[in-house]
Amino acid sequence: MRTLLFELISRRYEKRSTIITTNRPFADWSEVFPNAACVVSLVDRLMHRSEVISIEGDSYRFKEAAERSKAQREKRTSRSSGEKVPAA
Repeated sequence: MRTLLFELISRRYEKRSTIITTNRPFADWSEVFPNAACVVSLVDRLMHRSEVISIEGDSYRFKEAAERSKAQREKRTSRSSGEKVPAA
């Protein structure tokens, strides 16, 4: 998979636009791509004539998952205590 991503970026380099989204900074990419030469080349191609937009804040998916989990816990708690739970 790692080689395929590098191949894709290399083929599109200076020919087509590419959008990459990630939750990891470039400094952490060596954990995902253990081959250091590959990481350097990949980031080099991505950064050349590019615009990086950094979005700070909480993940909406994480927030929604936490809310669903909390609602499920409350539902189980109310059932175990004998309360009637209205139908959804």
